[in-house]
Amino acid sequence: MTRIISGFAGSRELKVPKTGTRPTSDRVREAIFSALESRELITQTRVLDLYAGSGALALEALSRGATHVVMVEKNPQAGALLKANAELIRSSGKLPSSACSVHLASVMSFLSTFTGEPFDIVFIDPPYELSNEEITQVLRQLIPLLASEADVVLERSTRSGVPEIPQGLSLDKSKAYGETTIHWLYQA
Repeated sequence: MTRIISGFAGSRELKVPKTGTRPTSDRVREAIFSALESRELITQTRVLDLYAGSGALALEALSRGATHVVMVEKNPQAGALLKANAELIRSSGKLPSSACSVHLASVMSFLSTFTGEPFDIVFIDPPYELSNEEITQVLRQLIPLLASEADVVLERSTRSGVPEIPQGLSLDKSKAYGETTIHWLYQA
């Protein structure tokens, strides 16, 4: 079961596609959000969730005080559940419809065409089989969409290693949680 851990929508259960996604575990999400909250980085932020799946990361941020979340997912079945999850959390907090948006598109297509306001926090949780070279391309495309001092949280398989970090971003730290490693990047 995937659920929102804390905030106004705490304990709300999210729908997860039966196949094609790998939701971030509660343990890893709690570690991510504890780190973000300890640095007071969630409230009043714009959040981007790439490879969103169920939307657990972005919707957790929304529940904890982010003002706007954008979720990108190309799988149509996951996208339908993502829209339902977004509406559940948005309505739980009585937030305006502008508080969250879902884009059914590939990540590279979204990044190359997005023209909105920059993002303060970006979650990147791609399929583990995506190569480090592809991740580096995503990071390059992402840089122009970041607000100053933005944080990027990249989730990868521990076996994947660290992808090449393009100029414009720096690796702050990496922390393993079993099979999952979280890489914390910031705008350089």
